Amino acid sequence: MRIDLSFGKRNLEAGVIGRHRGIKIHDAEAFAAMRRAGRLAAQVLDFITPHVVPGVTTEELDRLCHEYIVDHGAIPAPLNYRGFPKSICTSVNHVVCHGIPGPKRLKEGDTLNIDVTVILDGWHGDTSRMYFVGKPTVKARRLSDVTYEAMMRGIAAVRPGARLGDVGHAIQSFVESHGFSVVRDFCGHGIGRVFHDAPNVLHYGQPGTGPELLPGMFFTVEPMVNAGRPDTKILDDGWTAVTRDRSLSMQYEHTVGVTEDGVEIFTLSPKGYTKPPYPDEGKDGQEQPKSP
Repeated sequence: MRIDLSFGKRNLEAGVIGRHRGIKIHDAEAFAAMRRAGRLAAQVLDFITPHVVPGVTTEELDRLCHEYIVDHGAIPAPLNYRGFPKSICTSVNHVVCHGIPGPKRLKEGDTLNIDVTVILDGWHGDTSRMYFVGKPTVKARRLSDVTYEAMMRGIAAVRPGARLGDVGHAIQSFVESHGFSVVRDFCGHGIGRVFHDAPNVLHYGQPGTGPELLPGMFFTVEPMVNAGRPDTKILDDGWTAVTRDRSLSMQYEHTVGVTEDGVEIFTLSPKGYTKPPYPDEGKDGQEQPKSP
């Protein structure tokens, strides 16, 4: 399919060379910028790992992440975004996403998702990762493993000529084969100089449906997976989404770019961390998308 270049140079953001069905197509310089932003976002999650312990407050984790981001010359994108009051999202146990850091202390057995987005030189790096507070239950570890693998299977489906429905189907089919459910109320999104952009990246779907993927597209893959039913509700703070049945929920997120022959993950951990439990020190090697 042809890329739409008809809307004029004056409307092009730096790093954007065109659009396809409203989805921005980026150049090599944009890829380089996204690598830098994505790496910093992943570094934040690496940095905070040893601080996730019983007794710490999510407010303290937010403070530490905020300082790290600012000290590295970046801006925490969530802070004051549409009124969000903190620099990271912290989602504990049955919180699906967008949990607001606060004074409540984490306790042994809790599960925690930390979602970080940085703005570095005008470009966004967006990633999230699960953490176990102390020793997890067998069910928690299994849900974490399935959610992480579902994300990676979705990423493995990203290539030129594929469609977003292929990505969603890879995630949904894997999750449901393990008896869990995919949240449908939230999705991944296009990203780059804009925090949330086209396209919407659904984590469920049918193969061969949805927008065609072309080299230069940037977006997030961030499935939220529940141990129970997929239904969610928003709390009175207007942000925090929780499972209606109070079942455990987990999420992983990477920012990716479509390349000429596949996909590049911008938010790989510099320490090689993928899913908990994490070692005290870094390890060699990086995660790679697996074939569906």
